[in-house]
Amino acid sequence: MDESLNVFGEPLSDCNLNPLTGFFRNGCCDTSDQDAGSHTVCSIMTSEFLAFSASVGNDLSTPMPEAGFEGLSEGDQWCLCAPRWQQAFEANAAPKVLLSSTHKGALEHCRLEDLKKFAVDLN
Repeated sequence: MDESLNVFGEPLSDCNLNPLTGFFRNGCCDTSDQDAGSHTVCSIMTSEFLAFSASVGNDLSTPMPEAGFEGLSEGDQWCLCAPRWQQAFEANAAPKVLLSSTHKGALEHCRLEDLKKFAVDLN
């Protein structure tokens, strides 16, 4: 597992425990070499983003019980793949983010300045 630091180089905060998120399903947007999708951006789901994601082939709203996935709804916090967040940003459909819970690995795919525009936890 990569060092659990957020985009500010501080200890990574939990993203969500219900539904349990993260590549490791530990509630954090931790990552490792096994996480090919870079599930590192702690995002707050919006209906606009969920519709966008489904339109590009990643339906996050529909439950998949066989995979232990209940489906996401507006307001749920989820460790989103950084490339998907970037794609949504470029399509004007990016969800809000919690930077304290966004892993520094997201910066390999997203610019901090762009993430800050959608941050809900900046003073």
